[in-house]
Amino acid sequence: MATTPLSQIPTLTQLYKLNKLHPSSKTYDNSTSRWNDKISLIRTDITKLETDSIVNAANESLLGGGGVDGAIHRAAGPSLLEECAKLDGCDTGSAKITGAYRLPCKKVIHAVGPVYSRTKREGKHTRLLQSCYTTSLNLAYEGGCKSIAFSALSTGVYGYPSDEAAATAIEAVKGWLEGDEERAGKMERIVFCSFMEKDERAYEEYIPRFFPPAQEEAEGKDEMAGKDTDKQDGELPDLPDVPTEEPTEEGQPKSKKAKLEDAAVKKQ
Repeated sequence: MATTPLSQIPTLTQLYKLNKLHPSSKTYDNSTSRWNDKISLIRTDITKLETDSIVNAANESLLGGGGVDGAIHRAAGPSLLEECAKLDGCDTGSAKITGAYRLPCKKVIHAVGPVYSRTKREGKHTRLLQSCYTTSLNLAYEGGCKSIAFSALSTGVYGYPSDEAAATAIEAVKGWLEGDEERAGKMERIVFCSFMEKDERAYEEYIPRFFPPAQEEAEGKDEMAGKDTDKQDGELPDLPDVPTEEPTEEGQPKSKKAKLEDAAVKKQ
């Protein structure tokens, strides 16, 4: 199984330098470039990343499901399910940490994102999704993990719009980094890992609003114009091929997977 080491996951600084990520004209007042070497954006299979921890888009049972959740359980092997079965589930907006077993990462953090339609009616959707990210970061830090990769929580069958989910996730991560300087200094990399193109596009739109390029990078754009940027210093790592479709339960059609997820939602 080909895996992707942390050194091959591009940071925002690299993406900006090579024009793979573009500045936004809609930056927020509190935007900053100070974290651009700590944050990464990639579209790939999260089960192949060699980060210290990955964040699974789990349901309240923690017993696996469709999509990325099922893919993580399959890649980790049956021991992950055995450990999850002992955790007595997990509340929406929270997370629990386990071993990674056959996965190339060291830990799996199982975060239970909100079902958008229901929690939006209750006015809880933003708070619950932000809590998934901050709780996961706390668990990673407390578990000695120096890197963490997030899947796009709640943007599948739970129905959270990708653009709104991305903005919420980025804001939560930014707040966590700025909330404690010592803690932030020990987290070397935070990766937003998308599987679907719609989620990748949402992050590409919102990340520059929160984390614009450093001034010197922006000033260097004209100098790099017309050059073969793939040959510049700080060359973008060779990335794995992007996924072509959403992961499903092995041997099971997408429609069946969606029905299983809907049933899980109704039980919550």
